[in-house]
Amino acid sequence: MQFTEQDQQQFLAQGVSTGQIDEQINYFVQGFPYLNVIKAATIGDGIIRVDEDQLAAYIHRFDEATHEKDLVKFVPASGAATRMFKSLFAALDGKSDKSTDEVFARITDFAFYEDLKAAMAQEGLDLDKAVADNDRQTVLQFLLTNKGLDYGSLPKGLLKFHRYIDGPRTPVEEHLVEGAAYANSDGLVKLHFTVSPEHRERFEKLIDEQKADYEAWLGVTFDISFSEQKKSTDTISVNMDNSPFRNADGSLLFRPAGHGALIENLNDIDADIVFIKNIDNVVPDEIKEQTVTYKKVLAAVLLDAQQQIARLQTLLATDDVSEGYLAEADELLRRTLFTLPPDGFDTLSTDEKLAYFRKKLDRPVRACGMVKNVGEPGGGPFWAKNQDGSVSLQVVESAQIDLANPQQKSIFDGATHFNPVDLVCGLKDRDGKKYNLTDYRDPQTGFITAKSKDGKDLKAQELPGLWNGAMADWNTMFVEVPLITFNPVKTVNDLLRKEHQPGN
Repeated sequence: MQFTEQDQQQFLAQGVSTGQIDEQINYFVQGFPYLNVIKAATIGDGIIRVDEDQLAAYIHRFDEATHEKDLVKFVPASGAATRMFKSLFAALDGKSDKSTDEVFARITDFAFYEDLKAAMAQEGLDLDKAVADNDRQTVLQFLLTNKGLDYGSLPKGLLKFHRYIDGPRTPVEEHLVEGAAYANSDGLVKLHFTVSPEHRERFEKLIDEQKADYEAWLGVTFDISFSEQKKSTDTISVNMDNSPFRNADGSLLFRPAGHGALIENLNDIDADIVFIKNIDNVVPDEIKEQTVTYKKVLAAVLLDAQQQIARLQTLLATDDVSEGYLAEADELLRRTLFTLPPDGFDTLSTDEKLAYFRKKLDRPVRACGMVKNVGEPGGGPFWAKNQDGSVSLQVVESAQIDLANPQQKSIFDGATHFNPVDLVCGLKDRDGKKYNLTDYRDPQTGFITAKSKDGKDLKAQELPGLWNGAMADWNTMFVEVPLITFNPVKTVNDLLRKEHQPGN
């Protein structure tokens, strides 16, 4: 495709090459291939269930390792809360529904109630009177717009989620408390938040104001860092005929490419073990215990696997590898790392098998929590065929599966669990050298979405998702975790559920 000199300058500023742009446009033209799912992962067939009487041993295993491991809690936190208030924005336009009725009926149960009351009082208005008078427009303007709290344009991480006796907490603060309970190496707790550039200063201000108090209360030292989604990971947008979409000034339109772009941010983290959890999946202190328990269990499963992998890698590193060691490697990959070899593997030579085992063992490792499927949207745990013909565990989104194919749809519908974004990742090899995570992506697992700008339809492209395509070539284990560990806040009404109402 021909690009102008101005376009080339824009590519340079964006940090991308013409080749990358051509590749992205080709995906718009050709589409992304569907993933070939073989079957849903279930308990005993891809999903590990840890018995209650084993929990203490797993926790002990992890607690012992914290003295020698560098731990980081990685929290994607850049998303704006706009969708969280979708129903209230509709109500602002005069279209109230039952969810809006609930918000106003229980306005005093929100952790942000006092802030909203104070914001209105500054303008001589009484929140309680406005609610009693059913003056919803005024209340919503003070809640959602910059006339008051501006919650409609802030990221979720900065909103008041939970109310305690000593004051309300934001999700950022809840992650500090939670992080201190498991991402704690001899009193040092490292957290990394990915944020959007326009809100970074507010995140840093919140941490500056609260950090010392939380350190004193929890008896830890926090090392908190931030990063922003890199401009070079933005993808070009196209018109419906796949020609580049141009803004009114003639420049090309680039858009953030979804959470898959964050593999670059994760790749910059130098740590042995990284815990990944979304910003909005936090709970009050009184029900944090299960979350902490199973985070440690996931990490222990990961550490055990790494130990077994390192042992086999040492055995397979010699020039003269016995058939017994090859059999052990095969067993480890099949039974522990849930990776099945390609068809015809038995006919390969010893050297070819050895090369396969060495490659499969020498990869980043992750343990992913999976909760029972209760109809929530999101990716699920499946066995899927890889490009090299092997079959392994993958977190798969519905968009990656050909649901028009009855067989594939039947497999998708048969999933018993789904992915709550609960990951523990091992980023280094047995010698402590960090993997280059971008080498383990499956670039053919992106998404194409329909968007619009200035009233014109366009197509946008998302990179392979952080916990599916971006980690497609990792050694992967799925572990069942209790549903109580998954309490995301997708809508403002979710904050009224009992799980988000401390003491109620």
